[in-house]
Amino acid sequence: MTVLHGVSVVLAPTLTEDIPALAAIRAMPEVRARWRGEDDLEGEIAGDLEDPGIVCLTIRYEQRIVGMIQWYSEEEPDYRHAGIDLFLDPAVHGRGLGTDAVRTLARHLVDDHGHHRLVIDPAADNTAAIRCYEKVGFRPVGVMRQYERGADGTWHDGLLMDLLAAELRR
Repeated sequence: MTVLHGVSVVLAPTLTEDIPALAAIRAMPEVRARWRGEDDLEGEIAGDLEDPGIVCLTIRYEQRIVGMIQWYSEEEPDYRHAGIDLFLDPAVHGRGLGTDAVRTLARHLVDDHGHHRLVIDPAADNTAAIRCYEKVGFRPVGVMRQYERGADGTWHDGLLMDLLAAELRR
């Protein structure tokens, strides 16, 4: 996997030495509320790195680790597509870095991997994430009712969004 360069961010394959910084970001209340996780966040991230179905990329901004973006691919020819997920340090929210990271990865998935369709599934109430994805060209497909369990134990809706290659806002 090559290093991907956005306007402001650099996406590089996640290395073992990135794990402590990424776990610290995942432990922040604003991130943990969306990504949750067990007590051993470093172990969870290490597990993602070992999963052959997930590609993890560390997001760097001004030489500093600010988050992670990951993708997976459904390779069944009749349903082929890729999915994206990410988290960012709340200290850099509102600077367009999430949009830059998603756009950079989306270009890579379309141009270099030949995906015609990408999906992403933010929580239905995560308006900042939804705006970010819309800036790249993702469109709402529909609400997935009671899609994920929240930290409070109750079920919350998710929003399925997709992007066709021709809709990518480069």
